[in-house]
Order: sequence, then C-alpha cells, then structure tokens
Amino acid sequence: MTAPEVTLLVIAKEPRPGRVKTRLTPPFTPEEAAALAEAALADTLDAVARTPARRRVLVLDGSPGPWLPAGVEVVPQCAGGLDERLAGAFAGCDGPALLIGMDTPQVTPELLTVDFADCDAWFGPAADGGFWALGLAGPDPDLVRGVPMSTPHTGAAQRRRLDGLRVRDLPLLRDVDTARDAAAVAGAAPDGRFATRLARLTAARR
Repeated sequence: MTAPEVTLLVIAKEPRPGRVKTRLTPPFTPEEAAALAEAALADTLDAVARTPARRRVLVLDGSPGPWLPAGVEVVPQCAGGLDERLAGAFAGCDGPALLIGMDTPQVTPELLTVDFADCDAWFGPAADGGFWALGLAGPDPDLVRGVPMSTPHTGAAQRRRLDGLRVRDLPLLRDVDTARDAAAVAGAAPDGRFATRLARLTAARR
C-alpha cells in the first residue's frame, strides 16, 4: 500500500475566538489565539494538499472558511469525547489512513508520506506526552476508542493499543498549546503562516 492509496485525515475545530487555543490566553487575546489557530490549520492543510494521497479529508467541528484549500473534503465530527471523534474519523475510511490534528503546523509532505507496505500502523509521538499522528492500515475504530485523551500519558496508552501490530514511528513533534510552544514551533517552521502571524502579533505587543 503506497502513499497515494492512503487517506489523509485532519481533525480540527473551526478557529473561532474562545473555542480554540485557549491555553494561549494569556498572553494573547481570544481573537489573537484564534488567528494563530487559523494560521496553524492553514499550514497543516497546505502540507496535506501537497502530499500524495487517495483522499484528503478535514474532520471538522464547525464550518469551513477561506483557509480551506481546494481538493480537501469536509466531513463533520461525530458526537462524544475526543477518542470517539477520532474513532469516527477512522470509521469513515475504507482503506489505510493517516490522521493528524491542527496543532503541528510544522508538518511537511515528507513527514506525511507514509507507506504501509511493511507495517500495520504509524505512530507520531508528541512532546507533551500525546501523539500528533496515527496511521492505520486497517482503520479499526476500536484501536482508538476508549484511549484516555488529553493526559500526559495519552501517547503511551495509544501506543499500547497498537501492541501486536507492526508499528513504525514518526519523529517526535511539539504541539502548539502554550505561548512557549508557539515560539518553538514557529522557530521550526519560520517560513509558514503560523510563524508569520506569531511574529506580527508579538511585534505589535512591543
């Protein structure tokens, strides 16, 4: 199963003030935090749009905006906790799939081009103890459902769910949660929309 046969999934919230990136407030206002979230989502979707794939799907809580590139389908998130919403995203696939979030705007097409020819799963650990990517050759929702989310041990718990499968690991990446995270991620991808937006907001505060 080569990369063009893979479905790329992005699970995200519509970047509206007060609903996204609340841990950036303070130092940023809810409007500024939403602007950073929009830039992160736009960078992520741009990388997805440039990655060879069978399908590119945004699993969205909210409504799409001008940040949505051509060629990306939009489907609504299902109800429930994050584990149920991730499981629902995989349930909508009929072949190998790689799922990522909107918190790692430093992703590149090279990182997202995965091949399932010699493995059953891909796992991308996050620096905060979670995970930024999960790829499944057979997108079984039960491999995600029930995993405790948003804890320092989420990544370890999800990795254990993959026991018995042939798993390949992606590089460790840092999510954008706090202002310190934002600065580090912008430094890792200085030419992206996220880094540009952060620089403008930071300069305006001086």
